[in-house]
Amino acid sequence: MKNLIFVLLTLFAISFVANPLYASSSEANTVSTQKIVKVDQHEVKSISQMFRNFYKTTGIYAFLNPRDGVANALGEPLSKFAQSWGRIIMILITFLLFYLAIAKGFEPLLLLPIAFGGLLANIPLADIIGHGGFIGTLFDAGIKNELFPLIIFMGVGAMTDFGPLIANPKTALLGAAAQFGIFGSLVGAVALSQYTPFFDFTLKQASAISIIGGADGPTSIFVASKLSPELMGAIAVAAYSYMALVPIIQPPIMNLFTTKEERKIKMVQLRDVGKLEKLMFPLVVLMLSILILPQSTPLIGALTFGNFARVSGVVDRLSGTMQNALINIVTIFLGLGVGSKLAAEKFLIADTLGILALGLIAFAIGTAAGVIMAKIMNKFSKDPINPLIGSAGVSAVPMAARVSNKVGMDNDPTNMLLMHAMGPNVAGVIGSAVAAGVLLSIFK
Repeated sequence: MKNLIFVLLTLFAISFVANPLYASSSEANTVSTQKIVKVDQHEVKSISQMFRNFYKTTGIYAFLNPRDGVANALGEPLSKFAQSWGRIIMILITFLLFYLAIAKGFEPLLLLPIAFGGLLANIPLADIIGHGGFIGTLFDAGIKNELFPLIIFMGVGAMTDFGPLIANPKTALLGAAAQFGIFGSLVGAVALSQYTPFFDFTLKQASAISIIGGADGPTSIFVASKLSPELMGAIAVAAYSYMALVPIIQPPIMNLFTTKEERKIKMVQLRDVGKLEKLMFPLVVLMLSILILPQSTPLIGALTFGNFARVSGVVDRLSGTMQNALINIVTIFLGLGVGSKLAAEKFLIADTLGILALGLIAFAIGTAAGVIMAKIMNKFSKDPINPLIGSAGVSAVPMAARVSNKVGMDNDPTNMLLMHAMGPNVAGVIGSAVAAGVLLSIFK
């Protein structure tokens, strides 16, 4: 028994001495000394060195000292020009867009977030547009996967009154005529690829680019995500930029193709449209899409759902949310996400500039085609048709309709064309979705 107690006491003493919690003060001092030695191994820097190191992390240094082998937040190589003067040029362009949005009032709901997204995208070193960055996350979450464009279409449907189109269905021809810009730009993109050494667009890429001619940002993003994701940034920037710049682009074209007398034409007041007609219209449009062109139904479905909720009169809370909070939130996110593609390395390249040029030409052709069709219809119509409403056939709703009304009132302050222009404007939204479905069906 004594031997057992002796053994236990011996083991206890050994464990006590070996336990680091009860190490001797000399051992603790040794450990402490070793820690101090490790701390002393850090490099001692002077104040001037610290300031120099800080300066190298500033935007000023990044702008003034571009380097080879630098990549952006997405891992894509950056040229020295993109790192310095390219970023400076793009920042100045965003300031110009701020001016147009704030001082001139050119669709600030679109232009301001796009411009601010472009400003953030050109900040060096911050990696904002990367997959884990602020704007990069927004782009991946809602633009790359087509979610934001469809929600925008839902909100547009909830905000839009289809009554003017139902009351005057022949104005649908004006929306159809304006889609000529889409197919005109398709031919132009193919021609650029064949006859110039600077561009090499495939047929899929040319088809995605052509949707810009409808001045329909959500549809452009939707089609680009399906046919040419690599060009989606440039296409989205072009489409939304031209939507925002409708008040600048359209009036000169409208004045060019009309006389002052034509611009003063007053149209007959539209008839009242009953609730049953308004309820049936979105359902008929959706059913036709399902039967004839299923590829267009994501866009048409979102648009008609928003409108059906509006006219039903029984879900005012849902309709109100789609018209206000939901579309406003998504517009902020979508604008910032689109603006991220205004980064110098993505924007100041031949392909993007070619897409912008094609989009502008296509938009101009679409506007002119709508005006010319309205002039032709006016010759054969019993009731007079003001050719200015033909420009609203592009699907920039309701901006294009407001521009038609403004140009009309500039020539005759008593000539209200807004409701008449909403007919072709709504037809243009549906027409661009149908054109998108046709293009998608070709490559199915």
